[in-house]
Amino acid sequence: MVNKRHTLLFAGDLVLGAEPERYMAYINNLLDSCDFRMAHLEEPYLDEMLECANEFKLTSTLEPLVGRIDLLTLAGNHFYDYGEAGVAATVQWCEKKQIAHCGGGSNISEAKKPAFVEKDGLKIGVLAYNAVGPKYTFATDTRGGVSYVNFTRAYVPEHLLDQTHTRLENDIWDLKKPVHMDTGMMGFNFIDEVSCDEICSEIAAAKDQCNLLIVYFHKGFVHQPSVVAPWEKFLSHRAIDNGADVVVSSHSHLARGIEIYKGRAIYHGLNNFICYVPQLSPLFKGKIPGDRNSDNEKWIKSRVERFGFVPDPDYPTYPFHPESIYCLAAKLIIENGSIASNRLILLKVEKDGIPRVHGNTQTGREILDYIVKITKDAELNARYKWEGDDIVIF
Repeated sequence: MVNKRHTLLFAGDLVLGAEPERYMAYINNLLDSCDFRMAHLEEPYLDEMLECANEFKLTSTLEPLVGRIDLLTLAGNHFYDYGEAGVAATVQWCEKKQIAHCGGGSNISEAKKPAFVEKDGLKIGVLAYNAVGPKYTFATDTRGGVSYVNFTRAYVPEHLLDQTHTRLENDIWDLKKPVHMDTGMMGFNFIDEVSCDEICSEIAAAKDQCNLLIVYFHKGFVHQPSVVAPWEKFLSHRAIDNGADVVVSSHSHLARGIEIYKGRAIYHGLNNFICYVPQLSPLFKGKIPGDRNSDNEKWIKSRVERFGFVPDPDYPTYPFHPESIYCLAAKLIIENGSIASNRLILLKVEKDGIPRVHGNTQTGREILDYIVKITKDAELNARYKWEGDDIVIF
């Protein structure tokens, strides 16, 4: 029986680069105040330089995390960016520094293993899955990568989305016709049933090994405000049905609203924690990592066309959607081995790219207003209230 009160913090995407200590300066007190500290490591790191990686992608950049982060999830779309070298170096660094990790490994068996952290007799388990691809990041029996939710992706012309008065044979006939390049399309992920069943079994097995289980999904429409797709809700619900005490997610580089399902919280998108990515800025004059021939202008133009926003030049190291400045961290109050309160910690990224924590202040209320809006926009059911400088979810 666990009688002590504990706090757990789970933060979003983490990309450390130049001056990592400076970028962590305003969140260290938050990390130090919690018993368990977790985040998603968005990119792999290396032991030695490669042509496709700069000096900030060395594992030495991660040193400020030691003693302040207890667990990292690795199941993201970028974890195989540097191939086997990045997978091996990142995992080995975590193990050397005694930071628990899950969701990535040298093969699928290693990637699927849950991670556990324990304090005062309270054992927390975490499972992590990439639910967005790309599929070359998925680990196999013989190759490193990430644990994953398998899916089929389909793109449907917008004029065929309303199928109220159509028949299957007519839809198939229409889809045989050429689609004009300017036709609007919607992408849909259809979760593979076998994969989903496997994940549910893994969740149930992990829950038997700990007091509380957190399931992390790397999911969400990137750079698209508010939206939470039906498959995201379905996947999160299945996790809770099979033993997850809370579900957390990131990937879209935007915050998402919260859902309460069977009394348990689903954090559909925490957004970023620290993200140092100057190579995505319109002001960046270097080369795209891994591209010997092109500077960044071509990629910047493509990114604007693809996602429909122009990065603010006043944020040279944080060139995300304008609404991406509002970030969240999940905070759990744990009493007697159970979650007594699901909460939010509010953060705002300033023009220097550094996140600051905000409580019940003018800026904090500005962030909360945004969270209330996107929760309503996504038709989610969570409500929020202040308790000190925390946001209580109910």
